[in-house]
Amino acid sequence: MSLQLTGIHHLTAITANAPENLRFYTRTLGLRLVKKTVNQDDTTAYHLFYADGLASPGTDLTFFDWPVGREGRGTHSISRTGLRVGSAETVGWWKRRFEELKVASGEIAEIDGRISLEFEDGEGQRFRLVDDGGSSPSHPWERSPVPSEHQIKGLGPITISVPDITNTALVLTEVMNMAELRRYPSPEGTGEVHVFSMGQGGPAAELHVAVQPDLPTARQGAGGVHHVAFRAPDVETLHQWTERLSEFRLPSSGEVERFYFRSLYFREPNGILFEIATDGPGFAVDESLESLGESLSLPPFLEPKRAQIEAGLKPLE
Repeated sequence: MSLQLTGIHHLTAITANAPENLRFYTRTLGLRLVKKTVNQDDTTAYHLFYADGLASPGTDLTFFDWPVGREGRGTHSISRTGLRVGSAETVGWWKRRFEELKVASGEIAEIDGRISLEFEDGEGQRFRLVDDGGSSPSHPWERSPVPSEHQIKGLGPITISVPDITNTALVLTEVMNMAELRRYPSPEGTGEVHVFSMGQGGPAAELHVAVQPDLPTARQGAGGVHHVAFRAPDVETLHQWTERLSEFRLPSSGEVERFYFRSLYFREPNGILFEIATDGPGFAVDESLESLGESLSLPPFLEPKRAQIEAGLKPLE
């Protein structure tokens, strides 16, 4: 069997307001803050990880806190993040919640055959709640303000926007071993969306590619996405991916030890940053599962600089 990615691992976006970001994702969306740490390449910035009750791979929505202006929307970008829920009834529950809390949202609609609801956070970060038909497990967080049956289960599908799919499709299918399954009209009314699947498939393991040549090139900023990561089960599999990218002469970062997982970064032909990350060791490697996210966690190589790092961070509450 060919080397396979097993789904979406995490998605990392950008905020310019960490306290408001924390409030929205934990209190409004009901996600669990599972890791409060810093950007390992820029320790003046928080790196906040939100996930399900068990901090499962495939549920991590993460944010770099950078003092930047708003994203300039366009193509050459990750344009919308799917969040899976368990039923069409739950999609309706969220629509009512968004109306009550004055969260910007659209109308419930069927997109690519799934009941969906698009919404944005206060910085314009774009999401789509998707009924996954019960196709993925649920690990609710018992202290969430959202009832367990309505909690967000995890990520997927993820939508990227490109002006020309030709070379991107070659990388997805020939290098990353994804399968193109189908196409559907873009809900924005511009272009067609190609659905690529990995592993066992389903919304937790889909990348949707919107072909939108008439859009301007996106400018990264708050409310935008930095990169998307795909799942590799373990370090041995990640080594195989490193070798595979090298065989195809696709430039990469080489493997990077992130302590909570091991990563490999590269850009697809339209310049969008991809990462392949291992499922383990996970976020409980330096905290108990019960107390995840309650204090500032630093990987061992940053621990000697804790006092300096903490002095440079603004309070979150």
